[in-house]
Amino acid sequence: MQLTNLLFTSVALKAPPVLFPKVKVLNSNSPESLTLSQTLQSETLETLEWPSLCKQLSSFTSTTMGFSAAQKAKIPLGQTPEESHKLLDQTAAAASALMMMDSPPLDFSGIEDVSGILNSAASRELLSISELCAIRRTLRAAKLLFENLKQLVNTGDCSETERYLPLLEILKHCNFQVELEHKIGFCIDCNLLIILDRASEDLEIIRSERKRNSESLDSLLKGVSSQIFQAGAIDRPLITKRRSRMCVGIRASHRHLLPDGVILNVSGSGATYFMEPKEAIELNNMEVKLSNSEKAEEIAILSLLTSEIVESEIEIRYLLDRILEVDLAFARAAYAQWMNGVCPIITSQGCDAINFSEEEDYALSVDIAGIQHPLLLESSLRSSSDVITSNSGNSVHLGDGNGTMTSLSMLRGASDYPVPIDIKIKCGTKVVVISGPNTGGKTASMKTLGVASLMSKAGMFLPAKNRPRIPWFDLVLADIGDHQIQNEAEDLGGRETALRAKETQQVQQELKTAKSQLDVVIQEFENGLRIASADQFNSLIRKSESEIASVVEAHCPRDAYSVNDTDSKSYTPQIGEQVQVTGLGRKLATVVEAPEDEETVLVQHGQIKVRVKKSNIRSIASSERNTETRHAPRLKRQGQHSKELQALPEPKNGEEVSYGPLVQTSKNTVDLRGKRVEEASYHLEMAISASGPYSVLFVIHGMGTGAVKERALEILNNHPRIVKYEQESPMNYGCTVAYIK
Repeated sequence: MQLTNLLFTSVALKAPPVLFPKVKVLNSNSPESLTLSQTLQSETLETLEWPSLCKQLSSFTSTTMGFSAAQKAKIPLGQTPEESHKLLDQTAAAASALMMMDSPPLDFSGIEDVSGILNSAASRELLSISELCAIRRTLRAAKLLFENLKQLVNTGDCSETERYLPLLEILKHCNFQVELEHKIGFCIDCNLLIILDRASEDLEIIRSERKRNSESLDSLLKGVSSQIFQAGAIDRPLITKRRSRMCVGIRASHRHLLPDGVILNVSGSGATYFMEPKEAIELNNMEVKLSNSEKAEEIAILSLLTSEIVESEIEIRYLLDRILEVDLAFARAAYAQWMNGVCPIITSQGCDAINFSEEEDYALSVDIAGIQHPLLLESSLRSSSDVITSNSGNSVHLGDGNGTMTSLSMLRGASDYPVPIDIKIKCGTKVVVISGPNTGGKTASMKTLGVASLMSKAGMFLPAKNRPRIPWFDLVLADIGDHQIQNEAEDLGGRETALRAKETQQVQQELKTAKSQLDVVIQEFENGLRIASADQFNSLIRKSESEIASVVEAHCPRDAYSVNDTDSKSYTPQIGEQVQVTGLGRKLATVVEAPEDEETVLVQHGQIKVRVKKSNIRSIASSERNTETRHAPRLKRQGQHSKELQALPEPKNGEEVSYGPLVQTSKNTVDLRGKRVEEASYHLEMAISASGPYSVLFVIHGMGTGAVKERALEILNNHPRIVKYEQESPMNYGCTVAYIK
């Protein structure tokens, strides 16, 4: 075979004119080259990210053996051009089968990886019933797999028969151990996991005698237990097993009812003895003897089956290897359809065999059009598959490595990302220099050619156009100093995840700090509330609102926001005016109280009322007002209706004030029942002070002696904030509704 050396290098623009070999593809039979190449082979596979590509392939396998082999990057690479052509033919045959069938043409569900069981048998360990059944299921499924392959071949015409022959050849010379599989099934019930009586004549006789002995023993003990019960020596008849012998329960005070009986055990309290009647001793002895004989016979049967598996170990392992070969062939076919791969043409005769006069294109030793790197192609295909309907005409069958396959619609047409590249190298070229700016795709292009060489050797189709042509290389050696392909494929997702995690951490820290500060303010307010008088209540609320506003302002984002050119120092908001509060995240709020000497304003946003500084208030244009109200979502209310009381602007002359619907909630209700007159007066005064402007207050005073009701009505009649009050309903004399301005 002709020696071919192909060196690649990448040179960035404005870089020093030094050619550093990046990818090196050798085809040499010299001992020195082979020794050096084999030493660098594992590093080359890591450099070209071959394990990552094999993990992609593992998603399409249907057996645990195939999944494990692909995950560990142990899929076969052709050692000769003939082996690679054979692998490509198998892939093409499997692809044709997938294209023809609407569902997976082969069922791998019964195939199990029994190599560990074979190792145990070879080391002279006795196989268990479940392990023998696993081998039986695998042999049976392998035979069914071969029959399905033959049926697939026989259903088509002569051309289709030739197409599927590479698959049939894989299992053609396998010994499916039909006799061994039948023998295991004859001896063992794999559904119940028991050894059947028919497994041997001795076992059948032993079990028959044991059955008769057990029936006699059971009948005897039932009779004795019934007599003990009738004699009042036990609360109910009790038959149990102690020390592997059947016995009956009896009170310690009545053990004389079983003369010459053997005490096998005593209850924890010592009140009950478990005794073996004299008449049952011989039957129990026979039961123990027959039980031991049955176990010995079962061990002999398992030993016999284990020895036969040891004798067939080599043939079973060969069968497992061939099943793995079929699984990987269908996995490569499904993988090819998933990425719209095409079968490459491997040329192994060198440039001397090319007739340049007949066809000019064959003057290229490497001719690949529109190829994309599979690792970069994965994210694009995954996002594209989400929009393809499941009833597409052609489907790709994905496996999970557990013998099951799911259907994924096949994607047609090349993806826009990554950008396809053309690799065309003329015969006789020894060195290729790739130049361009940094991050221009030089490394990705070289890796793409290296991966394409490995994929063609492994019998995999290439994500390219037309029929790519690539020469045969004994070994593919690479020396690239980064993992750019995998980093590019994961960079965007990883960067987004990191940013989200950092942002979440910052927000959580801000919330934790703000919550801690608000807890202090609330605690101080509650402490002051216990000792404050009615006159001090308003100032206490005003102080707490100011502190809350300071906390909110300190922890709100400081985003830039355009406002009207209004001088904040000279601007004085009016009651009922909508303003923008920078400390509340640029929220729109309504002024509910005129500014005071301390240059603060009480505003309300939803149900939250906060006192903020005038410098944090910005006026807004009339067109922008009520924006938040217009765009607020409508919430469905279920069960008991609730009401949100909001501050309303000061009514103009002659304008009727709206107090909203009269719906009673826990927030707008004060219950005075059960309180003394002085206590009720205090709570009512506090409730009125805490109520918002233009809201309603439900005062529940009850009937009783009428003293609390009279005092409540007196307060409502004289309070400056009460506009009017009325009975809640004609039928409810214990509740009065007060309208607060």
